[in-house]
Amino acid sequence: MGKTGVIGGSALYSIEGLKVTEKRTVDTPFGPPSDEFVVGELAGSKVVFLPRHGKGHTILPSELNYRANIWAFKSLGVDRIISLSAVGSMKEELRPLDVVLVDQFIDRTNQARPSTFFGGGIVAHIPFAEPICHELKDTILRANKDVGARIHDGGTYLNMEGPAFSTRAESLLYRKWGVDVIGMTNMPEARLAREAGICYATVAMVTDYDCWHEVDSGDSVTVEMVIENLNKNVEVAKKILVNTLSAISVKRGCSCGDTLKNAIVTSREMIPESVKKELAPILEGLV
Repeated sequence: MGKTGVIGGSALYSIEGLKVTEKRTVDTPFGPPSDEFVVGELAGSKVVFLPRHGKGHTILPSELNYRANIWAFKSLGVDRIISLSAVGSMKEELRPLDVVLVDQFIDRTNQARPSTFFGGGIVAHIPFAEPICHELKDTILRANKDVGARIHDGGTYLNMEGPAFSTRAESLLYRKWGVDVIGMTNMPEARLAREAGICYATVAMVTDYDCWHEVDSGDSVTVEMVIENLNKNVEVAKKILVNTLSAISVKRGCSCGDTLKNAIVTSREMIPESVKKELAPILEGLV
């Protein structure tokens, strides 16, 4: 079994109970990742942990080096990633402190963040109709029936740009689109993980209703409210992680690892050697 990567979202900068074996600073062709990687064991699984925004939360969503983070996970032998993320709710029934296992994304960053490993002499078009690994998502769901929080199976995550939260007009528009939660980070991660042949699943932890809710309730979303719920969500996130790692299968039964087999359209002899070297962990066995 390969290693399981864990991306810690806001307020989750370490994992209690992780038996740390090493800490790795990884150099990548795309620059530095968010922080050093903590490698260890938890619940019988080999784990590689990365705090998405760095220790102490020093990196904006738009400043994250998504390519470096995913490339480094791949180079460290990770074949599954569990992404723990804070989100706002776009539906009344998705209450603060609920958990949503999303299965779809809408990108509203206008491609402002590099979110592909390809280009520079190599072209690949991955299938992305189902952006979440359903095998991994279903494992998370089955393992956490009694985790102490309401878990919703499925939902659409709208990836906004940030760092400011939505205007009310934007929030009301997204409501009309039927999205379930809103966040600032997961779409680039999911796309790059798929290109790298890594299973990816989002555990979306609801901290608040987005500002659409103020129209009906009169309650404003404050930073204090979000931070309070973030801290409460961290305890649930840790339980979800342990339960999931205990239940994860030794061998993957999904097709995520085979994504690139028929996706690269560039003639192999035309791919620059420099690109082959840069993408060696991603292209292993394919060129």
